[in-house]
Amino acid sequence: MTELTTETANIIVTDSGFTAEDWTHGFTPLDELGANSAAPALAVDLGPADDPATLSARLDEIDLIRVAFPSFADGRGFTHARTLRRMGFSGRLRAAGHVISDQYAMARRCGFDEVEISPELAARQPEAEWKFRADWQANDYQARLRA
Repeated sequence: MTELTTETANIIVTDSGFTAEDWTHGFTPLDELGANSAAPALAVDLGPADDPATLSARLDEIDLIRVAFPSFADGRGFTHARTLRRMGFSGRLRAAGHVISDQYAMARRCGFDEVEISPELAARQPEAEWKFRADWQANDYQARLRA
């Protein structure tokens, strides 16, 4: 499983721009949760090689799922987001790691609510670049082709 940072210095990106971390309950790695564990899990870390279906029986008790992106070229997290939404997960869904501003619209279309980035990435890709892509619903290439 890809290690995710838990520093509060990471920046959360939403359609409104940059915000500070507001989740204070910690995250449980999927491999510690276990399919038969009775321990409650408010938030779960899901790695790119993890199977989202292992959470199917517990989706109602989970408030936030954080999906790791070890590289901006690794698109498995987008598939995980789509899968989780199709399974009925309605909580917060967060992409975390190496997601770049050019991928923000895709992340939102796949079902992510927010993206967690490092301060270093935020310095290289400032808030304006992310907000430029916050109109992800208006810029749908496929819809323009169908019209």
